[in-house]
Amino acid sequence: MQRLAIGPLFYEFSRHHSPRLRIRPGETIVVATEDALSGQICTNDDRRDKVAMPYSNPLTGPIAVEGAEPGDSLAVTIHEIRPTGGQAATRTADPKQLCEWLGTDCPHGAHVCPIRDGLIYWSDTVTIPYAPMIGCIGTAPDWGCPTTLPAGPHGGNLDIVETAPGNTIYLPVFVTDGLLYLGDLHAAMGHGELSATGLEMAGETTLTVDLLKQSRLAWPRIESPEEIMAIVSGPPMERSIAQAYAQLILWMESSYGWDRWRAYDLLTHVGRISVGYYGLGTVAAKVEKRYLAGK
Repeated sequence: MQRLAIGPLFYEFSRHHSPRLRIRPGETIVVATEDALSGQICTNDDRRDKVAMPYSNPLTGPIAVEGAEPGDSLAVTIHEIRPTGGQAATRTADPKQLCEWLGTDCPHGAHVCPIRDGLIYWSDTVTIPYAPMIGCIGTAPDWGCPTTLPAGPHGGNLDIVETAPGNTIYLPVFVTDGLLYLGDLHAAMGHGELSATGLEMAGETTLTVDLLKQSRLAWPRIESPEEIMAIVSGPPMERSIAQAYAQLILWMESSYGWDRWRAYDLLTHVGRISVGYYGLGTVAAKVEKRYLAGK
């Protein structure tokens, strides 16, 4: 099994970097990544230094997939996410939109949490189940170089809790080789990522990358054993919700034989949403697979 170590840290999903790893479709690999804070917070006394490193969410990559061409998609199945430092770090500075109601005197709030035995020790009395996910994952677009702050049709800073072990994320391919990047692992995260900082950790992700020829996705998709979900990002969030549901309906139509208006009716009653970082308006619209055979 090939392994990709942490090397140069990239803060853009760029087609201009030479691949650090080449793989065949269907190959399983292990990818090491730095935490979203670029390793700056290791103790409660550390501070995020944006002068030394103004960017967040460093990526490992790019990974070239043999045979990937524009119009294809990558199917990335996540098997395991393992912390490499035995802890996660978070911070509560920069409350942004919450300042209107909470004020602006929020402390830096650097907070390091040990991880052991399937639990995150948030304090001496509060534990959180270890529920790892990938915050940033995406392919290189053929125009421009989006940073690791937003999300878009290429993927990016999705911060959706369903990019988790056991699930498969489908990503559009825009350039030859696909050029897959990932980073920003979280030990756990609440819906909305309120402080814009999850329980950030360095780690290793085991994943399998398959290639789907000429599938032409408009936006990323995720499939779990129980659900399918379509992802859209961008403000205002109510528009992203509508577009994500529309993408889900079109998926049901093209892959499962549903009439779009019957799907629209069904999702009104059984559809669910998952929310990434609220400031970006990222939404996954989803439906349980048990409904898909009921046309």
